[in-house]
Parts: sequence; C-alpha cells; structure tokens
Amino acid sequence: MERHLTRRTFLKCVGGGLVGAALYAAVPPSVRARGLAAASCPPVPGVLPKRQLRATWIATVSNINWPSRPGLPVEQQKQELIYLLDQCVEMGLNAVILQVRPATDAFYPSDYAPWSQYLTGVQGRDPGYDPLAFALEEAHGRNLELHAWFNPYRVSTQSDITKLAPNNPAREHPEWVVRYGSQLWFDPGIPAVRQLIEDSILEVVNKYDVDAVHFDDYFYPYPVGTLPFPDDATYEQYGDGFTDRGDWRRHNVDLLVEELSARIKQAKPWVKFGISPFGIWRNRSTDPLGSDTSGFQSYDGIYADTRLWVKSNWLDYIAPQIYWSFHFVPAAYEALVPWWSDVVDGTSCHLYIGQAAYKIGTSTQSPEWSDPNEMPNHLWFNLQYPEVKGDIYFSISSLLSNPLGFKDRLEQDLYSHPALVPVMPWLGGSAPHHPALTSARRISEGVALEWEAIPAGNNAAYYVVYRFEEMGNRNDACAFEDPRRLLATARRIEGMHQSYLDATAQPGARYTYYVTAVDRLHHEGEPSNGLSV
Repeated sequence: MERHLTRRTFLKCVGGGLVGAALYAAVPPSVRARGLAAASCPPVPGVLPKRQLRATWIATVSNINWPSRPGLPVEQQKQELIYLLDQCVEMGLNAVILQVRPATDAFYPSDYAPWSQYLTGVQGRDPGYDPLAFALEEAHGRNLELHAWFNPYRVSTQSDITKLAPNNPAREHPEWVVRYGSQLWFDPGIPAVRQLIEDSILEVVNKYDVDAVHFDDYFYPYPVGTLPFPDDATYEQYGDGFTDRGDWRRHNVDLLVEELSARIKQAKPWVKFGISPFGIWRNRSTDPLGSDTSGFQSYDGIYADTRLWVKSNWLDYIAPQIYWSFHFVPAAYEALVPWWSDVVDGTSCHLYIGQAAYKIGTSTQSPEWSDPNEMPNHLWFNLQYPEVKGDIYFSISSLLSNPLGFKDRLEQDLYSHPALVPVMPWLGGSAPHHPALTSARRISEGVALEWEAIPAGNNAAYYVVYRFEEMGNRNDACAFEDPRRLLATARRIEGMHQSYLDATAQPGARYTYYVTAVDRLHHEGEPSNGLSV
C-alpha cells in the first residue's frame, strides 16, 4: 500500500509555518504526489525511521578532527578518539567514517605506506600503537560501524617529494608521481598505480574487521585554474583506443572502482564499498541524464563517472556531498536529492546524503544556512524518497560545535531514538535466532535486564532492546518497527549471559521489555519473550 505525504503532514514534518510552506512550494507537484515508501508498517508521524545510516566523517588529514595535533602521547590520542566516539553515541549516530589513509601514509602498520605524519609529526615514525585496531575495538564496543576512509591518488598535501619518508612508494617510484598545483598526486593512468592502491586497501580489508571501505570525492584532482593535469606521456603510453583524453581518464578511475569492488567481495563478501562523490554528476544543460543544476560537473572536472558506478552495481552505497541549501539556484538540495534517488532506484546500491554540517550558522553561498531549521528540514525532506537511507555529516568537529543548536536537536529530538543500519540484502547474512530474556528487575539505578544467547548457529553481532509502556505483543511486527520503542543497542560480548541497564526508566512506571539479536549485516531476528516490571 502506497502512503502519500499530504500537504498538511509535509508542513508539519519540515517545521510548519512559513518555512514549511516555502519548502512545499519548492517541491514539484509530481514529487509531492510521490509520498513515502510503500511499507507494510505505517511510518510514525514526526519520528525518523527505525533504520537509517547516521554517520559522521572523522578526518585525520592536517589533523582536522583527530588527533588534535601531531606528536601527542599515545594515551592522549586514545582519549581524544574515545571522546569523539562517545559523542557519536550521545548524538544517536551508528557509524563513523575514519580517515585511515589521508594520503600515501597510514594510520596502521602497512607494507604499502609509511606511518602518517599526522600521528607523530614525522612521516614513517611508529606511534607506538595501532590506531586503526584501537579505533575498531572502541567503535565496535559502542556498536558503531567503522568505515575505513582512503584517499586513493593523493600522495601529499605539499609538493616536495623529498619530504616524504624514504619508504613512501612515491619516493620509491617517482615516475608514478606528478606535481599538480601545490600537491603531489599519483598518476591514475599508470596501471601499476592502480595495482598499488588496490593492494594497499586489500591489506586493510584482510587484516582488520572494518565494516566498509570508503572513498570521498578525490579522484583526478580538482582543477587548479586553467592548469592542465600533466599526463601527456602517460596518455601517449597507455591511451591506445581512446581518442578523447577525458574518456580515457574516466576509464582509469572506472577500472579502479570496478576491480576494487570485486576484490573486496572476493576477500570478505560482507565488507561494504562506498563512495562519497561531489554532489553533481553532470548538469542537464550538458547531458539530458544530468540534474537540474548549473555547478561544477564531477564527470568532466575530476573524471568520476559516479552514475556508471551505481548503475553497474560496483558500489554498496553512494553518499553524494549535497552540500547546498534549499533554493540554492546552481545546486538546490530539492533538485539533487530526487535526481540521486532516481539514479539508485532499481540498483543494489544504497543512497546516503553527505550533509554540510560545517555550513550551519554561516552565510556561505546562501542565507538559508543561518536558519536553524535548514539542516533538520533536509532530514524531513529526505523521507519523501525511500531510496534515501541515511545521512553522513562533515565533519564531527562541526557537529560538536553545536551550530545553531543542531547537536542538541540531534540528541533531544531528531536522533533521540536509536536507529539500526539498513540491510543490504545482496551482501548475504541472516537473522539470528531470538535470545531468551531471563530477568528484568528494578534496582536503584533503573531496570537491569539479562538475557541468554542461543548458542546453536548464533551469528549475533549485537542486540536491540525494546521497551513498551504497555504489555506489547511479540507477534506484532509493526509494534517493533515503531522507533519510539527502540531503547538501545548493545554489542554482543563473549559468553552466554548478556545484560543492559535501562537508566532512563521512571520510578513507578510499568514497562515490558523485549530483546532481539542482529547479525553484523543488520538482519534482525524475532523478539525474545517479554518481561514486565
């Protein structure tokens, strides 16, 4: 049954009043009629869905987010990351995108890249611990997915190759490197470069329990004025069969994406591969398949044929950086979300929206960013498009600065109920058997719950705790789709006995609790028996 978002409901969702009226007017009539996703359970008005990716980028390049500066003692680096992850939990997020290779350097011991200078201040110097292993342990302990973020072609943010560590592959193979603008880049047209990048990423996939491999929007570098990218010799050597250099450059990047996708799945079928490209593929004025925009075109400017990657099912998710407001004429939010929704429709690729948290409260580009409802309205607008399955914010430091109270809005309203990561059925996995809830008792700190895992075929990665203010019915599937009843998630610990403390339980209130088990790909099993207090 298709549910339609009525005008009245839409105005309520986006904040009502003139803000809601303006946004409604901006939506074409054909879009207004489209409504919410067809679902067996009706959505809960005014509450974001039970399943959404809610993530943030944690950038390490130039110490943007973490560590706060190079050369900190190990314990201080660890405490800084623990603080960031704790804040992610407080904000209701369920994933982090951690930059583990900001250039040709690494936040883990690698055979393909030296230690990152952003850890110690000196590229190649051992920091004394494995930051990626530590981050995975801490993130998973908080039931946060960790997506390992790589910058494939960037060698260095400065242009002097002699400043790189002696074991940097750029020093070992200077013939692979080009200076462009003020930075160093690997030439994407060299097959050995592609092999190096793929091998270095598979090293992480094989050695670490990452949930995903992630690229952002850097492929061929963004143009520096009219300065041409210096790949004449490479094109002459490897460009056979291509009369257009742009097509050849796109082909080089396509090969990396296609081959890496296949290699990741061959190594670990459950590891996701996602890319967060620039928000515009092509403008409709250039290509009839493009969006109703007039901005920079990533297809032509950085040779990223993102639409092809989605249509070819090479990606498990795409998260276009739609870093613009409603009504921003060159690239309006309300124009790009439906365009990307149409691109992913019918594919095995989730759509998440890259959100510009750093613009909240600024006058950058458009005055809408000074409105505290601008970003929340993005989230409500997305509900019209069932293809949109979550959001990623750049970056965590911007969220933590609480611009126009947005962090407060996440904690107290928008993300006040936890969300499960959406399932990607094409990756396999299966719902675990239900656990047995053995105890629910009041103690001075709240309500203490205990349950037992079912050992036979137990593939549970974490558990979900539900709280009903009535008896509830474990056979009522829609009752468990109500996000307001989802109390918390708890990572599985070794052993049969699991526990959780509901510190938010009100004295004297009657509650009924249920627990479900979920596998690492977020398939949720049936509810346990219910226990009341």
